[in-house]
Amino acid sequence: MPEVRLVGPNGEQIGVVRIEAALRLAQEADLDLVEVAPNSKPPVVKIMDYGKFKYEAAQKAKEARRNQANTILKEVRFRLKIDEHDYETKRKRAEGFLKAGDKVKAMILFRGREQSRPEQGVRLLRKFAEDVAEFGNVESSPKVDGRNMVMVVAPHRNKSDVKTEQNAQRAANKQAAREAKGQTPSSETTAAE
Repeated sequence: MPEVRLVGPNGEQIGVVRIEAALRLAQEADLDLVEVAPNSKPPVVKIMDYGKFKYEAAQKAKEARRNQANTILKEVRFRLKIDEHDYETKRKRAEGFLKAGDKVKAMILFRGREQSRPEQGVRLLRKFAEDVAEFGNVESSPKVDGRNMVMVVAPHRNKSDVKTEQNAQRAANKQAAREAKGQTPSSETTAAE
């Protein structure tokens, strides 16, 4: 007779029993017998509400999808003759993208005769890479792509780490706000006494 390792409705280990006995116990508890680990020897089954099990599995999958972070390729465009202030603005924007865990595609747009001076574009992109080195490193070196020159900078931290950290910070801020609200009434009552 086939045997299964049975887990009770509250997670308690019942042990290895015949499958008929496990089915009978599930019926007596007015619950379902669900196979949770079919590949183990003997298979593991649990007495539970199957509808609730499916709902919780769907919720976990939804939560996993929400926490999944998609790294996006953000773009920062330069001209070869860029003003210092404009350069700083674009550098700061790129740093923000890298801090958020996104890759940055730095692109120089060449116009007219500028195409005959690609070494100036390489110099500008290398300067940019040095300026953002604290937040990311060069993933692909500067290369000519038609009338443009492109370089990709990858962040030091990946997007999911950044997102986890932001969620933890948000939770800590909410907790601090709750505690601050909770302390105000108690301090007023001690002052009134």
